[in-house]
Amino acid sequence: MLPWPEYTRFALSLFAILTPFAAVPAYLSLTSGVTTWERSRAAILAAGTAAAVLIVAALLGEAALKAMGASIASLRVGGGLVLLLMALSMSNPSNSFAQTASTSRSTVAIVPLGVPLLAGPGSISSVMVEMHHGEGVIHAIAVIACVVTTCALVWAILRFAQPIGERIGQSGLEVLSRVFGLLLAAMAVNIIAAGLPSLLPAFR
Repeated sequence: MLPWPEYTRFALSLFAILTPFAAVPAYLSLTSGVTTWERSRAAILAAGTAAAVLIVAALLGEAALKAMGASIASLRVGGGLVLLLMALSMSNPSNSFAQTASTSRSTVAIVPLGVPLLAGPGSISSVMVEMHHGEGVIHAIAVIACVVTTCALVWAILRFAQPIGERIGQSGLEVLSRVFGLLLAAMAVNIIAAGLPSLLPAFR
């Protein structure tokens, strides 16, 4: 088990990696025109999906990667590409998000909100690495507690995002979506760049 300040640092870094504020424009666009109950349910599904994925990654992530013959580096590159596609979708929210939202409210709360926008390759690999920093059941419980607490904060941000959307309007949402899409694209490039040196030594 690690010192408690280490778990606090991990929780704060995980919250930063999850970037819930970047998910707000996507969440509001995908849940536009629905009831308050449906929007609340979407927030629960998105945060719950992120928590479930990160907990599974903490407990079984490395074993699953080894079984598939993959590595954390390949996870970073592949997940970074998915995030990059998501960022491109956010750059044109009027078309892509509206079309996605019309298919299934429950589905969009899980994909792309829960995965990969919240629980993406950065957060998944971060949880897996943190699990290797310590040993024992207490360490695993502490890591999972950090994940659950962080995802609860994410849910609170999404749940109370509607007043923000009502104040800034649809035009403001589209501007925010494009801005955060650009930031998400930058994060995706960083994640890909972090994984490439391990896969391709020529990039070192």
